[in-house]
Amino acid sequence: MNKPLSRSGSLPLYALAGILAACGFAGCAGSPTKDSTGQYVDDTTLTAKVKSALLGDGAVKSFEIKVETFKGVVQLSGFVDTEDQRAAATKDAMAVAGVQDVKDNLTLK
Repeated sequence: MNKPLSRSGSLPLYALAGILAACGFAGCAGSPTKDSTGQYVDDTTLTAKVKSALLGDGAVKSFEIKVETFKGVVQLSGFVDTEDQRAAATKDAMAVAGVQDVKDNLTLK
């Protein structure tokens, strides 16, 4: 014989649904100045891929380049020795799949 579910037995399910709804409406959603949770993960992945591309390029030869990503836009900042290194770093970043744009804030030493 099956017993009907009691109201208290479904309380955790209601609580979970409430948390998910709140996350969808407020805490996990992105805004023009803040990444959503998924976007943050995507941006972190892009940052890692760009850093890897820069380290793998012998023409760049700089560990003084900082990489930040926000909503697919990569910002390069720091120092390079030559204009050729600056151009190579920008080219490397643009070549990474998923990068929407590159902001070059690199400074020549």
